[in-house]
Amino acid sequence: MYDEGSLRPISALQHLIFCERQCALIHNERLWADNVLTVEGSLLHQNVDQKAPRHESRGDLRLCRALELHSFQLGLFGIADTVELHRDAQQGVRIPGVRGLWRPVPIEWKRGRVKLDAADRVQLCAQALCLEEMLGTRIPAGVLFYAQTHRRYDVEFDEALREQTAATAARLHELLTAGTTPAAVREKKCDRCSLFELCRPDLPERDVWAYLKQNGLGGLGTG
Repeated sequence: MYDEGSLRPISALQHLIFCERQCALIHNERLWADNVLTVEGSLLHQNVDQKAPRHESRGDLRLCRALELHSFQLGLFGIADTVELHRDAQQGVRIPGVRGLWRPVPIEWKRGRVKLDAADRVQLCAQALCLEEMLGTRIPAGVLFYAQTHRRYDVEFDEALREQTAATAARLHELLTAGTTPAAVREKKCDRCSLFELCRPDLPERDVWAYLKQNGLGGLGTG
């Protein structure tokens, strides 16, 4: 179990799966840069979180948006884009401030299309595990919605995905607690990383801070 001060953002799980160096640069060294992909993703989440009402009722379906989550078991915190609450007298659970029994289904919005790696599914599963801990229930599945394809994809939270999510959270804590940044390894995926110019994977033997200082950027990302 983790205490409140040790919680790490759920979003960091996706950074970790994409690249451990990127994760350390963002969450330990506090470096960030946008590219068209990150800007489009941010705008999508702003539309979901800010323009739509926080709570919406449609008969036996309720929508909760921008819902704060946490898990002391995994040591994570974050915000769910949308949680659907389906009225369910058999498998539902009581929700604070809402009458009746409801079955929660986390919905995560993504800008692109289905990824080959497990990053999106792990992030969604982490949200479900947070909800399970908060509500004292078990959530069998959730949904990923991709804006580029305008399709919903059901994600089953089977034991394999749950174990992968827990292992990823444990590795996240290990990496960030150590406070070290892995060396750069040039890969094809580096081309779409917004931190490419800060990471400089073409210079794997050079420390990122040495590069930043040499180029007059030593204070970037601090403060």
